[in-house]
Amino acid sequence: MRRTVIIGTGSYAPDNIISNDDIAKLVDTSDEWISSRTGIKERRISSKDTTTDMAYEAAKAAIKNADINPEDIDLIICATITPDYFMPSAACMVQGRLKVDGAAAFDLNAACTGFVYALVTASQFIETGMYNKALVIGVDAISKILDWEDRSTCVLFGDGAGAVVLSASEAGDNKGIITSILSSDGSKHSILQCEALPISNPYVVPAAQSMQDMGFNKKSSVIRMEGQEVFKYAVRNVSALIKEAILRADLRAEDISCIISHQANSRIIEAVAKNCNIPSSKFFMNLDRYGNTSSASIGIALDEASRAGSLSKGDKVILVGFGGGMTSGAVVLDWS
Repeated sequence: MRRTVIIGTGSYAPDNIISNDDIAKLVDTSDEWISSRTGIKERRISSKDTTTDMAYEAAKAAIKNADINPEDIDLIICATITPDYFMPSAACMVQGRLKVDGAAAFDLNAACTGFVYALVTASQFIETGMYNKALVIGVDAISKILDWEDRSTCVLFGDGAGAVVLSASEAGDNKGIITSILSSDGSKHSILQCEALPISNPYVVPAAQSMQDMGFNKKSSVIRMEGQEVFKYAVRNVSALIKEAILRADLRAEDISCIISHQANSRIIEAVAKNCNIPSSKFFMNLDRYGNTSSASIGIALDEASRAGSLSKGDKVILVGFGGGMTSGAVVLDWS
């Protein structure tokens, strides 16, 4: 049976570093308030990079790290909630820039769990033999859907992109993805959401209503979050996912070398570590420098962990995320 292995990682973040003190100039907050409650010290906010720009840069880095040619890729999946266009997809835009003629390309929206969803989706294409090499990108220019007057959300997020190149394993090679889990709970959609455009056409009754008449304005399309409810969902579901993933992989908690969780809040990660009876030192964290980069966070963290030498061949690694939807997912890897 074919397995899926990660053969390259890459990431990109804008140059523009915004500290907590910078945020405190916009809203009533402070470095102490933000860092003590979230673990975040700074984040990258784009002043010029688009979603496609960031995805392309991360993709190039992953392809270079994999030591392959772009034309070797036959599938591109981009996880994002902030595409530059309704259509074409960000994946198609990246495919065009990479000049990967003929490769299948599409976007996927699972909010902050998007990278895990895209990784699992691509792995299924590879394991069935339909494709041999896939480029998976998680990217968000989340700053463009923030209410910069809402201190409960604008302090949390940052922009960036993370990418991996996947390949089919060699015959008899047991490296790569061991097991995966995807889950959702749409009944909790309202605790973390961002509205899209309302219905507006000549047949709306009463006719000729403007978007403003329908209650839509610029502040409608920003992230709204019930922080305490999201916190409880995250701790409960991520803890359960890690335990279930370890069980499905026929491993023990002590077999896990590294857990790369969605980088939302250090308190969430610490609570999950306690629930799972796994040392918090095994949870890789870089949210202090990037904040919550949504679909990009796990990809960026994975690339940084790999480049920092935090992952060794044969390590059992868990990627786990949660996000709007609500969605959640986990992957167990034998790192190669």
